[in-house]
Amino acid sequence: MEQQSSTPDNTTKKRLPLLPLWVGLALAVGVFIGSKLNFDDNTEKIFATSSKKDKLNRLIDYIDYEYVDKVNTDSIVDVTVNGILENLDPHSVYIPKSEYAHNADDMRGAFVGIGVSFYVYKDTIAVIRSIEGGPAEKAGIKGGDRLLYADGKKLFGELVQRDSISNYLKGEINSKVALDVFRPSENKTLEIKVRRKQVPLVSVDASYKITDDLGYIKLNRFSETTFKEFETALDKLRSQGIKKLVLDLRDNPGGYISTAERVVDEFLENDKLILITKNKSGEINKTFASRRGDFEHGKLYVLINENSASASEIVAGALQDNDKGTIIGRRSFGKGLVQREMSLGDGSAVRLTIARYYTPTGRSIQRPYGNGNDTYYSDYEKRYRNGELIHADSIKVADSLKYVTPKGKVVYGGGGIIPDVFVPKDTSVENETLQYVSRSGFMSYFIFEYLEKNRTFFKGMNFDDFRKNFIVEDSLSKEFIEYAKFNEAQIDLSNYAEQLKRTLKANIAQQLFGPNEYEIILNEADPMLLKVLELEANDHLDKK
Repeated sequence: MEQQSSTPDNTTKKRLPLLPLWVGLALAVGVFIGSKLNFDDNTEKIFATSSKKDKLNRLIDYIDYEYVDKVNTDSIVDVTVNGILENLDPHSVYIPKSEYAHNADDMRGAFVGIGVSFYVYKDTIAVIRSIEGGPAEKAGIKGGDRLLYADGKKLFGELVQRDSISNYLKGEINSKVALDVFRPSENKTLEIKVRRKQVPLVSVDASYKITDDLGYIKLNRFSETTFKEFETALDKLRSQGIKKLVLDLRDNPGGYISTAERVVDEFLENDKLILITKNKSGEINKTFASRRGDFEHGKLYVLINENSASASEIVAGALQDNDKGTIIGRRSFGKGLVQREMSLGDGSAVRLTIARYYTPTGRSIQRPYGNGNDTYYSDYEKRYRNGELIHADSIKVADSLKYVTPKGKVVYGGGGIIPDVFVPKDTSVENETLQYVSRSGFMSYFIFEYLEKNRTFFKGMNFDDFRKNFIVEDSLSKEFIEYAKFNEAQIDLSNYAEQLKRTLKANIAQQLFGPNEYEIILNEADPMLLKVLELEANDHLDKK
């Protein structure tokens, strides 16, 4: 189930004038997910009885039975576990029981449900769109429909919680849910039964041809299903005649190492080194390309930025160290630690760092974390102040961490992957604000209201017609500017009229057609993709 918040919360509201700092906070989201979860957890050997364990158990029992006031000892345990892990490293984390199912779905790349994205709109569940190929779409549920009841349970009103809604719509695979659906466009209520199925949490945000021979694939994570999605997208593009590919890993926080290795294997010849890991006992494990990849001889560009982390850095580092492709963008996050998920027996779990990883040349790209988690996750602010997001020569490197690829290219360890071709970030508050309102759900709510009034205009329009012929009028952009000014966010975007129109059009495309079309519209003026096209043009001239 995809949910989008209607407006920024109060914390976001206060931070909007300082959005370059907001992005630094966003770096923390999902970065620790670069894990290796295919293992057998033999906890009996690890957790033998000890005086340390007895001491903690006894303290909890004393508080439970003897303390003067009633105390929720479960919360004390949670705080204790978090405190222990925070003193280890920034990526060893505790997953409470209440959050485990969501985390598991995210890494599994699927959930069991009906497959709709929705808003709580005026206290009613409003469908933004049914997920393509999902149960709801097959049952006939459309964008704009209101879900009123699920098996007789009321889904509207102020007292209904989002979590409750999700629980009503999710369920056992192949079970049915009877929905009462109001369709405003027809002014009638429908009874629709939907059989719950596995619904994918899609990893490929976009896959399309930029030019006749240049394809584009954007990955948002490395889950269990990512490689299959990637392989399908790549096969389709190859069948359409592409010889070159842009792999977009910007803002991808990572995921399974094994998935990242399989993606890399598509580009590297057999027996090329992909990754080195080293654990506490000094045991070294090396992963090599093991089969014929589908794009070993194709030209490759990889896009990264300061939010590309973990498995994304494994992919970029392996390709860079093997002299495959061109890495474009800005220095990546800098996470070189491997986590393993371990159950705590009560539905909660920990992801514990169990090894470090190194790129094929032997470099570690893990940033220092000895000064605490707050300092670690505020590194974006430091990069912003130092100017490295604007100027490539502001990136600080150490000669002691210099490595050389087989073809003689110099690369550096010590904190992220430094791109081969640098593209500066537009750090103006207005532009970052525009990016924020586009991807946070703030603009989406406005667009949903716009579509509520204009769905008949777009009925029967395909994406090609929309892309070529639909023009965002000045009146719509001015309406959004006023909406943003007087909403709780109080944003002024009046100086970014053209960019705003493109972003509005992209958000309309997203709700009408999907995320692929959203990225196509936004990418038309994307600086990194424009750099790719510039490099392509220069390469063409050199060959003449």
